[in-house]
Amino acid sequence: MPNAEQPLAPGGTIGILGGGQLGRMLALAAARIGLKSHIYAPDGDCPAAQVTDTMTCAAYEDAAALRRFAATVDVVTYEFENVPTAAATVLADTVPVYPDAHALAVAQDRLTEKTFMRDLGIATAPFAEVGSLDDLHRAIASIGCPCILKTRRFGYDGKGQVRIDTPAQTAEAWAGVASAPSIVEGVVAFDSEISVIVARGLDGTVLAYDPARNAHDNHILSTSTVPSGYPDALENEARALADQIVTALGYVGVMGVELFVCGGGGQLMVNEIAPRVHNSGHWTLEACVTSQFEQHMRAVAGWPLGTVARHSNARMTNLIGADVNRWHSLAATPGAAVHLYGKGTPRPGRKMGHVTQLAPRKET
Repeated sequence: MPNAEQPLAPGGTIGILGGGQLGRMLALAAARIGLKSHIYAPDGDCPAAQVTDTMTCAAYEDAAALRRFAATVDVVTYEFENVPTAAATVLADTVPVYPDAHALAVAQDRLTEKTFMRDLGIATAPFAEVGSLDDLHRAIASIGCPCILKTRRFGYDGKGQVRIDTPAQTAEAWAGVASAPSIVEGVVAFDSEISVIVARGLDGTVLAYDPARNAHDNHILSTSTVPSGYPDALENEARALADQIVTALGYVGVMGVELFVCGGGGQLMVNEIAPRVHNSGHWTLEACVTSQFEQHMRAVAGWPLGTVARHSNARMTNLIGADVNRWHSLAATPGAAVHLYGKGTPRPGRKMGHVTQLAPRKET
């Protein structure tokens, strides 16, 4: 069992729940520092399976398969937050799971997440729990329009969300989320979104990368740019909020913390957290000595965290759907690092890869 005093030695095996592009990049990062990975996913033909020689193809609800998987690894982590908490609990009976089931449960449920932030004294958009159409009417009366109705679970990249501009749209919006347990959030007038990639080690050390400024297209992250262009004081405040969150959770691993910059750049508000490596941190692969992926594997293995220093400016652009068909011209672009995820047919909204353009860092 890895810990701060006895970290997982090279040759040890980290189990990864999930076989998407994040699992793929985690496995590659593990290999870089001499650690093995074992992928567990319900789809055998997944991006992560292409870069590791050990895979279990089984459902997350298959307790027997989970136990067999646990017996082959030294520690378990995951690449996405919608892993059933029951699966994490089964695994934790045999092997350490980082981040733990508590962190997973907080981040999986938007109401639990927002309540956790409020209890820490961290600003968020105004919110209210919605379990029925009557609840929705009351929430809208309290919060006002425009607002966003969001399912409490299983929403990402704009999925499970309906905007409500007038009370007349209430019934339609409720049908739009299939009457699922939800929350209403007030629409926040923000200047931009930034994100902090933060890591906490088994010894309690916390390190945060430079905040990135994010831009979205159809609710999907389009670009992440560092430096953010905001003053040092605001960036330091963003790092401090991320530190507060992972410390309060007793978190181990890398987390993405998304924040709104409001009030002309003077106020920060947490939008959401992701208990895993994050799309807005892909720029760290080229612009930092230690990428977010290696950092995560270091953390869960009990290794010392690596430096988060950034040696270059960077702009990461997601390749969504047919964007990937530009791979040849992107590969010919000076200074561009192209990452393709090994997925099949491009579809609208599907993340097929990303490209990061570096530029020299200029100190001010």
